[in-house]
Order: sequence, then C-alpha cells, then structure tokens
Amino acid sequence: MTVGATITRLFKFCRFPELWVALLAGLCFLLFPEYLSFATSVFVTATFVLSLDLVLGFAGVVTLGHALFFGCGAYAAGLISIYGWDEPISIAVAAAAVGAIVALVTGPFVLRLRELPLLMVTLALGAIAFEAANKATWLTGGDDGLVGIEFKPVLGAFEWTLSSKTAYFYALAWLCICLYLARRIVNSPFGLAVIGVRENFRRMALLGAPVQSHLLRIYMISGAMAALAGALSTETARFVGLSVLSVETSIAALVMLVVGGVGRLYGALIGTVAYMVVHHVAAQINPYHWMFVIGGLLVAVVMYARGGLLGLAETLAGSVRRTRGAR
Repeated sequence: MTVGATITRLFKFCRFPELWVALLAGLCFLLFPEYLSFATSVFVTATFVLSLDLVLGFAGVVTLGHALFFGCGAYAAGLISIYGWDEPISIAVAAAAVGAIVALVTGPFVLRLRELPLLMVTLALGAIAFEAANKATWLTGGDDGLVGIEFKPVLGAFEWTLSSKTAYFYALAWLCICLYLARRIVNSPFGLAVIGVRENFRRMALLGAPVQSHLLRIYMISGAMAALAGALSTETARFVGLSVLSVETSIAALVMLVVGGVGRLYGALIGTVAYMVVHHVAAQINPYHWMFVIGGLLVAVVMYARGGLLGLAETLAGSVRRTRGAR
C-alpha cells in the first residue's frame, strides 16, 4: 500500500466525529492534566444531555423530568455495588436496562400527552421520584446519600485512582459509544420516522405509521442512555446524592441543550462544554452570582443564535463559503 493510499484511508477514518471527540479529549488530557476530574464530569453530563436531545430534539417530547432516568441509573449502580457486585462495565449496562424499564413503564402514560400537560406530568414524575428517594432512607440514604461504594478496576487492569485518569478515559469511552449509537439511530429509517412524528404527528398517524410505538422506542433509548450517564456519575464519584433526581438537574440539562443546539446531536456536547466551563469560571470569580453569567449566556444564545452555538457556527461557515464562492 502506498503512502498516499494510507493517508487517504486515515482521513476517511477521521471522518467519524466520535474519533475527533476522542482526539480532542486526548489533547485536553495532555494540556490540562490538573482538570481531569472536571473534564470527567463534563463527559458524564454530556452523555446525559445527549439522551435528552434524542427525546426532545428528534422526537419533540418536551420534558422537565429527565433526571428521573439519570437518578434511577445512579442509584441502581450504587445499590448494585453495595449489595455485592462491583464490576463497573456490567453495572453500567444494568443501570441502562433499569432506565429503559422505567421508560417502558412511564412512557405509555406520558407520551399520550402534548405540550403543557406533557411538561407538567414529566415535572410531577420527577418530583415524586425525588420525594420517594428522600423518604426511603433505608434504601437511598436520604439526605446523606449512598456511601461506601467501590468498584473493581476497569477491565480488571485499570485502577480507580485519585488522579482520575481511569475515570476520565472510562467516561470518555462511554460518551463516544453513545455518540456513535445516537448518530446511527438518528440516521436510520427509524430515526427519520421519529423526526417525521416530531414534524407532523397527525400526518404520520394518517399514513399508518405506529407513532406511539416509535415514540416509546426512542423514549426507552433515551431513558437507557440517561440512566447510563447516572451510573457513570456514581462510578466516577463513588457517591450518590438526592441531587441526581432534582428538577435542577433536568433544567440544567435543558439549558445546556439549548445553548449547544436542540436536535443537532453534537450540540449536546458543545452546549455541555460551554455551560460547564462558563459555570466553572464564573463560580470561581463570584461563587454567589454565577447564575447571572449563565442567564446572560442563555439570553444571548436565544436572541442571536436560534440554533444554539452549533447552529451559529454552521451559519458562519455558510457565510464564509458563500463569500469565497462570490470571489
């Protein structure tokens, strides 16, 4: 094989967006080794926001209770560890299954609603789950949370160290897997049908499409991915608190998605990075009024970048191409 053919194949391989994410993360690992713990939380949160984009951005299901799945996955991972099983990858998969089951149980009731009733019911479900976890101290630890959570080394070789290196690459690997799966789902015939349901629910129903079945399937996929993110949160922090089920967690994910770009897949990643970096810097400057900065960012995005930061970048790139074409 010639050098030119090798380079061509390499560039074709690099067209996978997930690989670019991994390469950028590797660069951050080399340049900012003191921020590995923060970056790990970014990867976990991005996985959660990506799950929200599947159900909100592509299916059009507006929800304020998505933390229900995140919290179920987080508590499932913690309880499985406490009660005797501590292999992290299988625990993450089991937590994802728990999220899918919760979505299967709640989906038939939630997905029959639209607009404001849907928003209120999802908010109520999240609030019920939060209060249930708060009262069931014998199971969840209540305000004190779950402690004493430990996990085996990843793949039996990579120890969970204080330097967060294992947690960093573990969370990154799961994020890349979820990005790849989400991209395949969105670009599949099923994904196109879900987008059709979002665009015109009644027309899709008149065409004979099983709209409720499509919505339930994407809702379960989203719930499984959110629960996986919750499990990653437990595994990387080795602690679970009530905040994983709070409405603030759902609202923060929604804000991140809006900032990055709803229905754009990689907008979830960009929005999460932008939100958490701005939050981190603003909180260091003033730990009491950082929400003013976040609010200003959200207002600016809504007013001047309707497609989020990713949409703004696409618009600017299009303008540059048109300018070059005119020349």
